[in-house]
Amino acid sequence: MGRRPTINDVALAAGVSVATVSKAVNGRYGVAVETVERVLQVVQELGYESSLVASSMRARQTGVIGVLVADFEPFSAEILKGVGAALHESRYDLLAYSGSRQLSPEGWERRSLSRLSGTLIDGVIMVTPTVVNVSAEVPIVAIDPHTGPADLPTVESDSFGGAKLATEHLLSLGHRRIAFVAGRPDLRSSSLRDAGYRRALAEAGIPFDPSLVAVGRYEQDTVREAAHRLLIRSDRPTAVFAANDLSAIAVIEVATELGLDVPGELSVVGFDDVPEATQSTPPLTTVRQPMQRLGSAAAELVVSLLNGGTPEKTHLRLPTRLVRRGTTAPPAVPPSV
Repeated sequence: MGRRPTINDVALAAGVSVATVSKAVNGRYGVAVETVERVLQVVQELGYESSLVASSMRARQTGVIGVLVADFEPFSAEILKGVGAALHESRYDLLAYSGSRQLSPEGWERRSLSRLSGTLIDGVIMVTPTVVNVSAEVPIVAIDPHTGPADLPTVESDSFGGAKLATEHLLSLGHRRIAFVAGRPDLRSSSLRDAGYRRALAEAGIPFDPSLVAVGRYEQDTVREAAHRLLIRSDRPTAVFAANDLSAIAVIEVATELGLDVPGELSVVGFDDVPEATQSTPPLTTVRQPMQRLGSAAAELVVSLLNGGTPEKTHLRLPTRLVRRGTTAPPAVPPSV
């Protein structure tokens, strides 16, 4: 046979239905013992054991680690690079999966896990999950999890410290009216970036102004609307700290459309240091979080759990640092009113 055997080939050769083959190879009830034996014999004869399902039936392992992401965007792409690098020398393959969020944006992880765990994957890495109180038949590690308590092993960056660094950088340049474009309120990292921004202002003796905080939710249209409202004010901010790089780039685009020079009339700082940060005009000053390291650390945790190990730490927080580029400068002398 010149092609890989399919479940239909097994069913035809064994004289049973596709459903019966599926039950037999997955060890489900409802199939007579002699039928199971006949199906498994055909599986062996045809070489169908090379498929993930048949292999998992025999070894109870597939040699695959799944990475569940809500969307394939720059942040998750960098995470995947880190996971792939960590697994390169291991016996595990990588399966990236993005489940549909159309029916319910919240809880997409549960649906994805029910489809993949137990048959296709040995372990799971969930990226920015909306929930962490999930269970599965396989080890799970969460990257940048939901605000709620996390019983699962987690890996995240120092969002609080990074946001504080970004705001302190703007303060050191002389800015006092610093706006913040926040991310998703349900993510712990977003809340921590908000808290880091406020802490830096408080330590500098700058009163917190809630009117300078806009929630962008990491959604481009929402960020652009928020930036437009901030920048058309007569008392507009002289600087904006955005909770991620794509939001910061959207702020720069809106500022340019309004005729504001960056950084001459408006300084902008992002968070992440995705590849797009160096390609913006001007190149974006940002807080670098080790995105690929987040992925590799999560992969190492999953592999350790799969090997029966007990990791020293199951809640990892990685450091962040400020990267100065071309979008920040001292504030211009405010125009006389």
